[in-house]
Amino acid sequence: MKGKIYLMLIGFAIVTGSTFNLAKYAVTYFSPASAAGWRFGIAATFMIVLLVLQKEVNWNTLKENGKIYILLGVVGVFGFNTLFFLGMEYTSPLNAALIMGTNPLLTTVLAYLILKTPITARQIIGIFFALTGVLLVLSKGSIEAISSLSNSMGDLLVFMGNFCWALYGVLGRKYVKNSSTMETTTYTMIVGSLCLILLSVLQPVTQPLSTVTLSAWGAVLFMAIFTSVLGYLWWNRAIEVIGVGNTSIFFNLVPIVTMILSMMTGTSVTISQIAGTILVIVGVLTSSGFFYRFNKIHMVSSQR
Repeated sequence: MKGKIYLMLIGFAIVTGSTFNLAKYAVTYFSPASAAGWRFGIAATFMIVLLVLQKEVNWNTLKENGKIYILLGVVGVFGFNTLFFLGMEYTSPLNAALIMGTNPLLTTVLAYLILKTPITARQIIGIFFALTGVLLVLSKGSIEAISSLSNSMGDLLVFMGNFCWALYGVLGRKYVKNSSTMETTTYTMIVGSLCLILLSVLQPVTQPLSTVTLSAWGAVLFMAIFTSVLGYLWWNRAIEVIGVGNTSIFFNLVPIVTMILSMMTGTSVTISQIAGTILVIVGVLTSSGFFYRFNKIHMVSSQR
């Protein structure tokens, strides 16, 4: 079971890693609210269809969790994506990826404060390795690259969105009861998408939809189906099975995916970035308990 969950989280990292550049491209044709509204309007429609087809419409569950679904939709869908897309209008994918790379640390702290989840030494070591790796990947080993990152309103908005995403996972873990991953994802996405659509309607139109290119629509569609539908489903399922702390550490793989995509488009990669990639992977494996389980299996095998 956990092996499947880890594969889901790797899939989440792959689709999310491409979102930074796609979002940056999308907001050149859409307003931040419009890009997010279209993305989650499409995603929510897909989720409703899937929920009905799988016959998971349970009115008792909806009644029991109605209030928390609304809260999670406002925080984790509307809040996170509004702040993220708005931030991407004013900052670079590099800055945004670096800020979002702190998500596991932020999630672990919130889980400790809200869920009273103890922070284990394994998690601390894993977060340290992974965060160090993220810094190496994004800075190419140059301290100057980190110190020269601009402190802008965009960075602050992305950080606030990062906080909303961490809070989404922690609050869902604490308050959602007797709800499947499909139900939680669908209902929170419906709430969030309605808020995003309302916001986009209230904002003045800066560019007619007729001028939006096919590739920009493709970017929104990719984010809707892969990052939103599959990404949210995989993330919520992982939190349900392995917990919010162990799940969040996989967010550190996202900048690695961004680096690989950059390589595919011709961007050169330094030795420090490769070293950073290794550190991130070591951090994820440490936090998830891979080395502990591997050592335990090895000890049992040697005793036979």
